[in-house]
This record gives sequence, structure tokens and C-alpha cells, in this order.
Amino acid sequence: QRMYNRIPCEDLQLLIISIRLTTQSGGSMVEVLEKITQMIRGRTEFHQKLRALTAQGRFEALAMSLAPLVAFTLLFFINNDTLIKEPVLDALVRRMECDPQRNGGVSPMLKFAACPDILQYAGFTPLSSLTLRNASIGFMQQDGPRFRTPCETASLHGAAMMVSRQALQDAGPMSEIYFLFYEELDWSAQLRKAGYRLWYEPAAVVYHKESMTAKRGSPMREFYLSRARVLFARRNLQGFRKYLSCTYLCILAAPKKAAVYLLHGQGALAKATLCGTYRGMFVQYR
Repeated sequence: QRMYNRIPCEDLQLLIISIRLTTQSGGSMVEVLEKITQMIRGRTEFHQKLRALTAQGRFEALAMSLAPLVAFTLLFFINNDTLIKEPVLDALVRRMECDPQRNGGVSPMLKFAACPDILQYAGFTPLSSLTLRNASIGFMQQDGPRFRTPCETASLHGAAMMVSRQALQDAGPMSEIYFLFYEELDWSAQLRKAGYRLWYEPAAVVYHKESMTAKRGSPMREFYLSRARVLFARRNLQGFRKYLSCTYLCILAAPKKAAVYLLHGQGALAKATLCGTYRGMFVQYR
């Protein structure tokens, strides 16, 4: 007891109590001491593991709290209707790191999942300032050497793209006003306005399933496509070009398209085209 008073330790107290009980009951002192030794050794190992896990947890918590400051310099966006058969991130990251100050975004080569040799995207041509139409380079063509050269592109593809965090902060996030169509074209325009270059990288290949969100030839597709085209002109064109494009879309393009639909007995598509154009002209946006 005097030893415990000098060295207050739980293990020592347990040893003293065990010796007293064994002496009074006449038990085997050797067996008791062996069991106490095993128990103390097990407790010591447990406390050592607990301290190690606690230190690891503290380190991980510190690392996660600092992660937003040092990580996420590149963000990869990809649709849920795509397939990745081979690694793509390395090639995209290398393209971004070629000139991290000026390269704002990159999209991989896109192929149709149902026809793996047929291209869907190998870059975009610039949008016409009047009709606001463009073309997907390589669309419905077989993959070949002429599509295997990295190059700057007018727009990224919404199905798969990598964007730098700094470009996102400078250009702002993708606008939610479109709902369908032109949102990636609008974002690409904002990135280019912010001074960044956009790239097409054929070393990375993603396979895209055709989205069924808006079926071709449906009133829903015609409405949102017409709406988005006019809205894009209002948001991204300036001065005389804006008024000229909006006039063309509202007075010539939309009525002509609606008339063609009416001649083919597709009144719902004609109505969707005109309504979408009207909504695009008068919808409010920031």
C-alpha cells in the first residue's frame, strides 16, 4: 500500500489487490501473476494503438480542413450517360498543365457508345454571329489520323470537360437559365471572354450515349432549342450584332421554321418553335 501511495498507478493497484486476495485464499500466485502480466501487456498495446489512431485522425482532420486551399485546382465534369474504357484524366491534366495560366478548359474526343469508331466530337467550329449555329468537327465520321491532333476549340463539350478552378472563379459558374441546350456554349464563351484558351484533346476518349432528355423532333426539344438560341444572343453578343442576330432569329428563322412544320402537318412543333423564340426574347436573366 505504501508503494501505491508513492506510485499511484492503476496497474500497480491491480497487482497489489491480486496478491492480497491470492494470499488470503491460498491460490496459485504464479498463475495469477501470469494473467495479470498478460492483461497489463494487452492494455498497454491497446493504449498505444489508440494513441496512434487518435494522432492519425487529427492529422486527417487537419489535412481535410486544408484541402480546399491546396487541392481542386482542376475540376472534371462528365455526364452520367458516358462510358470511360481507358484512363482519360492524365491526358487532360497534361494538356491543362502545358500552360496553366492561359488554358482554361479541355474536352476529350467523344465517340458514340453504340458505334465506338464513329465520332461525335473532335472540337467545335465558332458560332455564327448571325444564326448562332456551329458544327461539331468530325460528327458522324469515322475516327482517323486527321482527328488525332490536339487543337484549340471554340467551345467545350458538355458531356465531358475539365476546367481549372481559377478559370471557374474568373468566368463564373455555368448558367442555369438555359435548362437545355447552349449552356456549355455559353460557359465556353464566358471562359474565352475571361482570356482563357479552350482545347480539344484526342489522347483522351469518352464514349457518349445519346441523351433521351429531349427526343429529336419533339416539341420539348424545339421549344428549348429556340429559346436557348435567342437567349445566347442576348447574353453574349454586343451592340449591333446582338440586335441583328435577334432580329434574324425572331423575324426570319423562327417563322420560316414554323411554316415548314405547318406545311408538313406538324402544328405542335411549329407552336413550340414560336413560343420558344418568344420566351427567349423576354425571359429575365442576370
